[in-house]
Amino acid sequence: MNTTQYLGSILDELRISETISDSDAETLIHAVLEADKVFVAGAGRSGFMAKSFAMRLGHLGIPAHVPGETTTPGFEERDLMIIASGSGETKSLVSMAEKAKSLGGTVAAVTISPDSTIGNLADLKVKMPGAPKDQSGDSGETIQPMGSLFEQLLLLFFDALILRIMEKKGMNTKKMYGKHANLE
Repeated sequence: MNTTQYLGSILDELRISETISDSDAETLIHAVLEADKVFVAGAGRSGFMAKSFAMRLGHLGIPAHVPGETTTPGFEERDLMIIASGSGETKSLVSMAEKAKSLGGTVAAVTISPDSTIGNLADLKVKMPGAPKDQSGDSGETIQPMGSLFEQLLLLFFDALILRIMEKKGMNTKKMYGKHANLE
């Protein structure tokens, strides 16, 4: 296959997003809108997708933070921790979920594995389609290596959540742009 054929195959694979529960997505949106602060976490490439979601939440005027960043405030009882983890077993993310629960906050898991450790700690979860990274490319579910399909779906899913939150808040791109970084 050539590059554009691979791209076409990847786009075809992303159609699996239609299996994501709209009800679970709406529950997560409600939790985001009700939280005092939203924290998002992921490891590796999933972490990049989570950070992009935090950025867009900030553009919507929703206090959003990434654990480990210098300016991240403390997590409190009325806060929401959203953890993006394909396996749901990443040790550092399990620790964050446990800590958030111990502080009385809400934990949401966006994961391929809702019955994982993080999934079982979560108050709400969104099951994402995809193959675990140790099987991707070999499972028949995806031609892509490792966790690529999950990571791509995360970005698109988080962007879809942003569009729905924009709709609920009566926001548009022009209003959001006022909160965009302007020192670069």
